[in-house]
Amino acid sequence: MLTSKRNSPYQISQVVWQEAGVSLAEIRRKVFIEEQSVPEDLEWDGLDDGAIHFLATDAAQNPIGCARLLAGGKIGRMAVMSAWRHQGVGRALLEAVIAECRRHGLAQAMLSAQTHAIAFYQTSGFIVCSEIYDDAGIPHRDMALTLTP
Repeated sequence: MLTSKRNSPYQISQVVWQEAGVSLAEIRRKVFIEEQSVPEDLEWDGLDDGAIHFLATDAAQNPIGCARLLAGGKIGRMAVMSAWRHQGVGRALLEAVIAECRRHGLAQAMLSAQTHAIAFYQTSGFIVCSEIYDDAGIPHRDMALTLTP
Protein backbone atom coordinates (compact mmCIF):
# COMPACT_ATOMS: atom_id res chain seq x y z
CA MET A 1 0.00 0.00 0.00
CA LEU A 2 1.30 3.44 -0.92
CA THR A 3 -1.36 5.89 0.10
CA SER A 4 -3.99 5.63 2.75
CA LYS A 5 -4.93 8.65 4.78
CA ARG A 6 -6.15 7.98 8.27
CA ASN A 7 -9.69 6.62 8.13
CA SER A 8 -9.62 6.82 4.33
CA PRO A 9 -12.26 4.70 2.57
CA TYR A 10 -9.72 3.73 -0.11
CA GLN A 11 -6.05 2.91 -0.59
CA ILE A 12 -3.58 3.26 -3.46
CA SER A 13 -1.19 0.43 -4.29
CA GLN A 14 1.59 0.14 -6.83
CA VAL A 15 0.95 -3.03 -8.82
CA VAL A 16 2.11 -4.87 -11.92
CA TRP A 17 -0.14 -5.74 -14.85
CA GLN A 18 0.66 -9.44 -14.61
CA GLU A 19 -0.88 -9.60 -11.11
CA ALA A 20 -3.53 -6.87 -11.15
CA GLY A 21 -4.44 -6.69 -14.83
CA VAL A 22 -7.96 -8.00 -14.33
CA SER A 23 -8.79 -5.23 -11.83
CA LEU A 24 -7.05 -2.53 -13.86
CA ALA A 25 -8.80 -3.65 -17.05
CA GLU A 26 -12.18 -3.69 -15.28
CA ILE A 27 -11.84 -0.01 -14.38
CA ARG A 28 -10.53 1.03 -17.79
CA ARG A 29 -13.20 -0.95 -19.63
CA LYS A 30 -15.97 0.69 -17.59
CA VAL A 31 -14.63 4.26 -17.74
CA PHE A 32 -12.95 4.49 -21.13
CA ILE A 33 -14.66 1.90 -23.32
CA GLU A 34 -18.19 1.92 -21.90
CA GLU A 35 -18.61 5.48 -20.55
CA GLN A 36 -16.43 7.38 -23.01
CA SER A 37 -16.77 5.11 -26.07
CA VAL A 38 -13.02 4.70 -26.59
CA PRO A 39 -12.48 1.93 -29.17
CA GLU A 40 -11.04 -1.22 -27.59
CA ASP A 41 -8.13 -1.35 -30.03
CA LEU A 42 -7.02 2.10 -28.86
CA GLU A 43 -7.43 1.33 -25.16
CA TRP A 44 -5.40 -1.87 -25.25
CA ASP A 45 -2.23 -0.41 -26.75
CA GLY A 46 0.24 -3.14 -25.75
CA LEU A 47 2.11 -0.94 -23.27
CA ASP A 48 0.66 -2.32 -20.04
CA ASP A 49 3.14 -5.17 -19.45
CA GLY A 50 6.09 -2.79 -19.14
CA ALA A 51 4.33 -0.01 -17.24
CA ILE A 52 4.16 0.78 -13.55
CA HIS A 53 0.52 0.69 -12.48
CA PHE A 54 -1.36 2.19 -9.56
CA LEU A 55 -4.61 0.70 -8.29
CA ALA A 56 -7.11 2.34 -5.96
CA THR A 57 -9.31 -0.03 -3.98
CA ASP A 58 -12.10 0.53 -1.51
CA ALA A 59 -12.21 -0.90 2.02
CA ALA A 60 -13.50 -4.22 0.63
CA GLN A 61 -10.61 -4.35 -1.89
CA ASN A 62 -12.88 -3.61 -4.87
CA PRO A 63 -11.05 -1.77 -7.69
CA ILE A 64 -12.18 1.87 -7.92
CA GLY A 65 -9.43 3.72 -9.80
CA CYS A 66 -6.19 3.33 -11.69
CA ALA A 67 -3.29 5.05 -13.41
CA ARG A 68 -0.14 3.96 -15.19
CA LEU A 69 3.35 5.33 -15.63
CA LEU A 70 5.40 4.65 -18.73
CA ALA A 71 9.16 5.06 -19.10
CA GLY A 72 10.29 8.66 -19.25
CA GLY A 73 7.52 9.99 -17.01
CA LYS A 74 4.46 9.59 -19.24
CA ILE A 75 1.37 9.36 -17.03
CA GLY A 76 -1.77 7.89 -18.49
CA ARG A 77 -4.84 5.70 -18.21
CA MET A 78 -6.02 7.58 -15.12
CA ALA A 79 -9.59 6.55 -14.39
CA VAL A 80 -11.91 6.55 -11.39
CA MET A 81 -15.18 4.65 -11.23
CA SER A 82 -18.15 7.05 -11.33
CA ALA A 83 -19.34 6.30 -7.78
CA TRP A 84 -15.91 7.34 -6.42
CA ARG A 85 -15.35 10.57 -8.34
CA HIS A 86 -14.91 13.83 -6.39
CA GLN A 87 -13.76 11.95 -3.28
CA GLY A 88 -10.00 12.42 -3.64
CA VAL A 89 -9.24 9.12 -5.40
CA GLY A 90 -7.94 10.79 -8.56
CA ARG A 91 -5.80 13.19 -6.53
CA ALA A 92 -4.33 10.33 -4.48
CA LEU A 93 -3.56 8.37 -7.66
CA LEU A 94 -1.88 11.38 -9.26
CA GLU A 95 0.18 12.07 -6.13
CA ALA A 96 1.36 8.44 -6.07
CA VAL A 97 2.39 8.56 -9.73
CA ILE A 98 4.22 11.88 -9.29
CA ALA A 99 6.05 10.50 -6.23
CA GLU A 100 7.15 7.52 -8.34
CA CYS A 101 8.46 9.88 -11.04
CA ARG A 102 10.51 11.66 -8.38
CA ARG A 103 11.83 8.33 -7.05
CA HIS A 104 13.08 7.60 -10.55
CA GLY A 105 14.84 10.98 -10.64
CA LEU A 106 12.80 12.26 -13.56
CA ALA A 107 12.97 15.98 -14.33
CA GLN A 108 9.49 16.08 -15.80
CA ALA A 109 6.17 14.22 -15.82
CA MET A 110 3.93 14.43 -18.86
CA LEU A 111 0.35 13.48 -19.64
CA SER A 112 -2.36 13.85 -22.24
CA ALA A 113 -5.36 15.40 -20.49
CA GLN A 114 -8.94 15.30 -21.62
CA THR A 115 -9.82 18.99 -21.84
CA HIS A 116 -12.50 18.74 -19.15
CA ALA A 117 -9.80 17.53 -16.70
CA ILE A 118 -7.21 20.26 -17.34
CA ALA A 119 -8.11 22.24 -14.21
CA PHE A 120 -7.71 19.09 -12.10
CA TYR A 121 -4.14 18.60 -13.33
CA GLN A 122 -3.33 22.31 -13.05
CA THR A 123 -4.02 22.17 -9.30
CA SER A 124 -1.05 19.76 -9.08
CA GLY A 125 1.21 22.11 -11.04
CA PHE A 126 0.84 20.71 -14.56
CA ILE A 127 0.89 23.28 -17.35
CA VAL A 128 -0.68 23.00 -20.78
CA CYS A 129 1.94 22.63 -23.52
CA SER A 130 -0.04 21.88 -26.68
CA GLU A 131 -3.04 22.90 -28.68
CA ILE A 132 -6.22 20.82 -28.50
CA TYR A 133 -6.10 17.57 -30.46
CA ASP A 134 -8.38 14.59 -30.89
CA ASP A 135 -7.55 11.30 -29.19
CA ALA A 136 -10.15 8.53 -29.52
CA GLY A 137 -12.80 11.12 -30.36
CA ILE A 138 -12.12 13.10 -27.17
CA PRO A 139 -10.43 16.53 -27.13
CA HIS A 140 -7.06 16.47 -25.31
CA ARG A 141 -4.12 18.74 -24.56
CA ASP A 142 -0.61 17.74 -23.51
CA MET A 143 0.47 18.86 -20.06
CA ALA A 144 3.81 18.78 -18.25
CA LEU A 145 5.01 19.08 -14.66
CA THR A 146 8.57 20.08 -13.83
CA LEU A 147 9.76 17.93 -10.95
CA THR A 148 12.10 19.33 -8.38
CA PRO A 149 14.31 17.01 -6.36
